[in-house]
Amino acid sequence: MTARFLDEDNDLAHLEVIPGRPGGVKAVDLPILHGTMGPAVLDIRKLYSETDCFTYDPGYTSTASCESKITFIDGEKGILLHRGYPIEELAENCSFLQVAYLLMEGEIPTEEEYQTFVKNITFHTMVHEQLRDFYRGFRRDAHPMAVMLGVVGALSAFYYDSLDIRDQRQRMIASHRLIAKMPTIAAMAHKYSIGQPFMYPQNDLGYAENLLYMMFATPTAPFKVNPVVARALNKILILHADHEQNASTSTVRLTGSSGANPFACIAAGIACLWGPAHGGANEAVLNMLTQIGHKDRIPEFIKRAKDKNDPFRLMGFGHRVYKHYDPRASVLRKVCQEVLEELDYHGEPLLELAKELEKIALEDPYFIEKKLYPNVDFYSGIILKAIGIPTCMFTVLFAVARTVGWIAQWMEMIGDPSQKIGRPRQLYTGHTLRHYRLSSPRGV
Repeated sequence: MTARFLDEDNDLAHLEVIPGRPGGVKAVDLPILHGTMGPAVLDIRKLYSETDCFTYDPGYTSTASCESKITFIDGEKGILLHRGYPIEELAENCSFLQVAYLLMEGEIPTEEEYQTFVKNITFHTMVHEQLRDFYRGFRRDAHPMAVMLGVVGALSAFYYDSLDIRDQRQRMIASHRLIAKMPTIAAMAHKYSIGQPFMYPQNDLGYAENLLYMMFATPTAPFKVNPVVARALNKILILHADHEQNASTSTVRLTGSSGANPFACIAAGIACLWGPAHGGANEAVLNMLTQIGHKDRIPEFIKRAKDKNDPFRLMGFGHRVYKHYDPRASVLRKVCQEVLEELDYHGEPLLELAKELEKIALEDPYFIEKKLYPNVDFYSGIILKAIGIPTCMFTVLFAVARTVGWIAQWMEMIGDPSQKIGRPRQLYTGHTLRHYRLSSPRGV
């Protein structure tokens, strides 16, 4: 197949296609759609029906799968906007639940709207008591993401009164339940793994404070949340709340396109997020630092990172989307310094190693030329390590934050009349038609 643009104006592209099968040249006019920001897109919905050709786009890196009003990213300029608001401003001025409301409803809430939203969320922070028994079915050494994946998927068996996605009220109740219960589910996974009793949520605490309380408090002693740590976690949650049509968000949308219930959709997102190339990246940062081991070995690993023939990669540097400094990393770099100073983490080997690696990466011509700046995973991993959160819990907290974005994207998809069940096509390169013969050996 060959194709070429003959004419193009602001609204229409004329495409001529020479199909691989006989039939001559076929022509099709493709509308050009313009968003409020970002590149224009070719509407190829009628391409196959009129030309007998598909497009080929592994990873969908040049394909818009949906229309959305939630998040905009300009990777070349290092811009991330939620409903038009820069992520830096939201992280500096908002609570996580204010950002959650913004993503779901489209506007920063008024004080009255915010208080109502907080009340609706905190009403659902507890989980069904029978879920305590569900946790005991997991091995004690199970990865917390495995536990979270199983528990969230099981919520549809406990909250069957909010599964009808055609009912707007049920959709909203399910959304509130998921946002409210994710910190509780996450903290219970942590407590189960270390053999401590589960702590019930305290609804007089903020979202981040409550998560820290459930993770670190015990029934035997009073526990007070450090406000510096709480502010840091609040910003980490905000910075991870949504990131346009990434792998896990696309998974949630694809799962939801079949009409699956919201708990199943979010469980699918968690499964995708678990991958080390996605949500597991900040955990991979700490594993990498452990592998390096000492500041004296940094030059050795820098050299390996530059060697195209060496499979070693410096985790936490560069980004698939951002070809400039990750705006979320700019926020967390400052937060990281505040947390390390507050907790007096001077001389802790891994954290000192991370600071030295950051310094080298920001000054080394190779990293500057390749635009391999420290990303959000690099700093969030250091912060979470400093405040005492186990490495295996990093991706779990990412899932807690991203649940808000998944829900906002899912709700937007449900309300989009043009949305259809996802059904990607393929370029088939296997055998052509052949017939089974009982007596024929393989290859004959």
